Amino acid sequence: MFSWLKKNKATPPPEASAPEVLGLRLGGAIELDDLKFRLMEPVLTIEQASRTQIIKAVGEVKLDAHTRLLRFYTDDDGYFQVLQSGTSDADVSEVKLFYFYESKPVDTDAAWNDWINNKIVQPHWDLEGMTYEKVWDNTQPVAMTEKTWAEDGSTSTTDQFIMVYEREAGEDIFESLLVSGEEIISGGRAEHAVVISTGIQLSPTDFTVAG
Repeated sequence: MFSWLKKNKATPPPEASAPEVLGLRLGGAIELDDLKFRLMEPVLTIEQASRTQIIKAVGEVKLDAHTRLLRFYTDDDGYFQVLQSGTSDADVSEVKLFYFYESKPVDTDAAWNDWINNKIVQPHWDLEGMTYEKVWDNTQPVAMTEKTWAEDGSTSTTDQFIMVYEREAGEDIFESLLVSGEEIISGGRAEHAVVISTGIQLSPTDFTVAG
């Protein structure tokens, strides 16, 4: 007699699984083209990139209703970033490999506000004697939210406030610099950090999905 109650009981939707694209998936492996990186690394900030990397987490940033960034975080302190204007492999327009350069904790609200309002966006950014020019015209950081899936099945959400810079590192080689103010809520309070990463664009022949 109570079967109608069971039928009308709201069932929460299942948790979405980590996104996949180009064969890149949580727990999968990627191999970099050794010759290409041996030729490029002398002019890059990146040093000794591991030629085989395991994907340990996956992040998704929805830029608008159709466009997203997927980030495949590896065991080599970096991530493969895929720009996609849909959900299929054919919708991929760009793949970059970023490596974390530095992460700075920001302990006070005043320091955090100073980073957001005055420091993240500059006409250019100097790093190790090299100058990176601002890519976007924005006068304030671009805000976005990333959902991240970890190997253990847990998920987390991070608000990010970013600016991208770029320099010409060599013939047809451009190195990006990403400055990101990051906020995550933990235990009911906000934790802040500024993360600096450098990266390069990859062509389809620069990497292979190994598993």
